[in-house]
Amino acid sequence: MTRDRDQERGRERDGELVTIAKFLEPVNAQLAKGVLESAGIESFLQGENANSMMAFAFRARLQVERRDEVAARELLANLIAEEGEGVEDDGR
Repeated sequence: MTRDRDQERGRERDGELVTIAKFLEPVNAQLAKGVLESAGIESFLQGENANSMMAFAFRARLQVERRDEVAARELLANLIAEEGEGVEDDGR
């Protein structure tokens, strides 16, 4: 029974979303999302609509499942370096 619970918890953590970048401009968030999705990594934007109403107060957060975090960060490293403005790495 314990093994079954541990496997179930592992699946729950796999679906956990982590923020890998924050964007001032929604268009940059969409660009980054497109880069990930073209590589087969499903991603989600949180706060994109709030950001377009009050950009100074909100950042659009790009999120992926924890299991895709390393690959997603590697893919975005060049984009963040090139675009720089309005993009915040999550500090890792």
